[in-house]
Amino acid sequence: MSFENKKKFALWARPETLEKVEEVYREDNCQSKSEFIEKAVDFYYGFLTSDNYKTFLPNVVTSTLKSIVAESDNRQNRMLFKLAVEIAIMENLIALQQDIDPLSLERLRGECVQEVKRLNGSFRFEDAAEWQRG
Repeated sequence: MSFENKKKFALWARPETLEKVEEVYREDNCQSKSEFIEKAVDFYYGFLTSDNYKTFLPNVVTSTLKSIVAESDNRQNRMLFKLAVEIAIMENLIALQQDIDPLSLERLRGECVQEVKRLNGSFRFEDAAEWQRG
C-alpha cells in the first residue's frame, strides 16, 4: 500500500463498529483496516452523491437483477410462443369453417387494430361478440 498523498488522522468509533471492521476487512481483500474504511467512505460518498451510482452498486446485486430480468424475459417469450400457437390453431379452425374473401379480411383486420388500440389491448371475447352484433 502506498502512503503518498495520504493523511493520518484520529478516528473515534464505537467498539462494535471496530469489531465489524475487524471481522470483514480481509474478506474484502483489503490489506488493512484503513483501506477497508477508506473504501467504505468512498462507497458511502458515491451512494450519497449518486452521480455515478453504477460503480457503487455491488456486483452481486447487479448480477442478481440481470438474472431475474433475463429469466423474466425467457418466461414471457415462452408464454408468448405458446399463446401464438394457440391463436394459430384457432385461426386455422375458423378459416376452415368460413369462406372470407381477402378484401373483407383486410378490412376486418384494420377495424380490429383500431378496436384493440381503443381498448388499450384489453380486448375480450365479449367485446368481439358485442362489436359483431353492432
